[in-house]
Amino acid sequence: MRVVTSVAAMQRLAMEWNQSGSPVGFVPTMGYLHAGHVSLVRKARERVGKRGVVVVSIFVNPTQFAPTEDLASYPRDLQRDKKLCRGAGVDIVFVPGNPQMYPAKPGANFSTYVVEDALSRGMEGLSRPTHFRGVATVVAKLFNIVRPDIAVFGAKDFQQAAIVKRMTRDLNFPVSIIVAPTVREPDGLALSSRNKYLSADERAQAAALWQAIRQARQTVRASTQPIPASRLNSELKWLIETRPAARVDYIEFFDPDTFQPLAKVERGAHIALAVFVGKTRLIDNGRI
Repeated sequence: MRVVTSVAAMQRLAMEWNQSGSPVGFVPTMGYLHAGHVSLVRKARERVGKRGVVVVSIFVNPTQFAPTEDLASYPRDLQRDKKLCRGAGVDIVFVPGNPQMYPAKPGANFSTYVVEDALSRGMEGLSRPTHFRGVATVVAKLFNIVRPDIAVFGAKDFQQAAIVKRMTRDLNFPVSIIVAPTVREPDGLALSSRNKYLSADERAQAAALWQAIRQARQTVRASTQPIPASRLNSELKWLIETRPAARVDYIEFFDPDTFQPLAKVERGAHIALAVFVGKTRLIDNGRI
């Protein structure tokens, strides 16, 4: 396994692979890797095969954090990440620094961003207004640097994956986007680097996100009629906030293709939610 820190060096390798016909699978991450990330790596390897190359990027992208968010405290452990990548069969770990990705020189500051203007309006887009601009920008940059044939994202970030798919289509990136299933703990909590922030008591309460998704699914599937979203929203909010550390940011029911919110919920709809457990903000989603 090789660690690359330079954009120019990464681009040179990518051009060599493209010229030799070696398929490239790519997993972009912000590090502090866990079993969910490893599942994405395995999916990438499955798609490109033994003759292909699997690249994992580790970059805590500052442009997707608002000034009030946890950029400075976001968990980092590069040595552990490299060990996990080596064990998972990664070929290249790309670890650029901020100056590599966002050069800042007198008269030449970074000033170009990518904005998706339909799927990003609700949910995370409302709660974190600059977030998806940062995500789309860094993913576009990484695609231009790594030149992958396929890129693998996790379904836990359902809205993000949809936006990346749309950007890839609209801007004609020659990349196939794969969305892999969410990996969960035995109690249903979706694996996330931010789970590290939770105390033992908060960790137990965080299972409420998955319990709410399951409750929504059971309620809708047991009904012969569509259920008003406002009613279901209130019931799930009450369920979650019976936990003393939990506070709902949003619960949204929407069409998974258009991301339009739904007034009535029936089978085939999608639920997404964001919940503060203590000071930690967690997200999850699921098909109903």
